[in-house]
Amino acid sequence: MSGTDNRDGVIHVAIVDDDAEVREGLSWLINHAEGMECVGTYASYSKARPNIEATSPDVVLMDIGLPEKSGIECVADLKAEFPGIQVMMLTVYSEDEKIFQSIRAGAVGYLLKKTPSDKLLSSIRDAYTGGAPMSGEIARKVLKYFQQQKMANSSHLSVREIEVLEALMEGLSYKAIAEKLFVSVHTVRFHLHNIYEKLHVTSRSEAIAKAMKDNIL
Repeated sequence: MSGTDNRDGVIHVAIVDDDAEVREGLSWLINHAEGMECVGTYASYSKARPNIEATSPDVVLMDIGLPEKSGIECVADLKAEFPGIQVMMLTVYSEDEKIFQSIRAGAVGYLLKKTPSDKLLSSIRDAYTGGAPMSGEIARKVLKYFQQQKMANSSHLSVREIEVLEALMEGLSYKAIAEKLFVSVHTVRFHLHNIYEKLHVTSRSEAIAKAMKDNIL
């Protein structure tokens, strides 16, 4: 749960969005939901900041396209000052970079404004209880990103090259690697040459360090 003092069992929500119509609609929705209360709506972070300190919301719904500075920057500022508050992005932007910038800044969830009302309310509850709610479209993008990262880290090495790299990490000599893999020393050197090129390194120690840093093995 959040780090705020929630004595009444109600999830207190604040909204930061420069669109007055959006603020009004969200506030109405939250105030008519069981177990929730909107404790403030703000058009910018400079207006929200002192009131957030005073009202201690459990969850903040943050737009990205704000005046003064972006909602992503506001998330970073908010989390630095109030780490117990759960911030959820609620925006029209579905670009990969904005998603990952928001998550890196400290947002626990990322919803698009076209999200249905019941999904929005359940996501607020999810964020409050420690979840990481995302619109389906956003969740697919995040999953795809991590799958691509994993592939970038390992799939460009062949199975045999990974075996040679593992043997290197065991401290085996070229001759011992050749005997272990039932190949010639010349073949081991050939694989090592390819490993060095693919990992952009020039030595055994650099190859091992790169493999450990990038979680290749």
